Amino acid sequence: MAEQLLITATDKSGIYAQILPQIKSVVSAETDLIANMANVSAILKEAFGFWWVGFYIVKPSEAGEELVLGPFQGPLACTRIKKGRGVCGTAWEKGETIVVPDVEQFPGHIACSSLSRSEIVVPVFAPDRVVKAVLDIDSEHLATFDATDKEWLEKILDNLFTWN
Repeated sequence: MAEQLLITATDKSGIYAQILPQIKSVVSAETDLIANMANVSAILKEAFGFWWVGFYIVKPSEAGEELVLGPFQGPLACTRIKKGRGVCGTAWEKGETIVVPDVEQFPGHIACSSLSRSEIVVPVFAPDRVVKAVLDIDSEHLATFDATDKEWLEKILDNLFTWN
């Protein structure tokens, strides 16, 4: 039976500190990558009420590799993203977290939803430090994400998933 998410902290760091042990517990009890990504997306969406939370997974394609939509919470999303395109493709290419306070100011931003105003994308690394996926979080408000989100989301994703 799933555990209910109980949030008592009111500040961003406090909320992340409360959900980190729950995320680790849920993921450590399950070996399926898709199930774990789905639960991480749900926990983050429930805890913060973000507009869209989800994963794009690096998959082989005719052109080499691309990001393919994985588990997510929120409205309809783009299905495939090429390396270096948009915020997700750029985070994958650079292997670093990208915080975008205003998506309209990001060159080449891919507008999957016109309601998205700010975004953070965090690479998900295999133990060999190869990017295997990205976590994409969108907000319908400007400047939602900052260094606190970057720090905690990187901590949440660090060595969280097992890659075959």
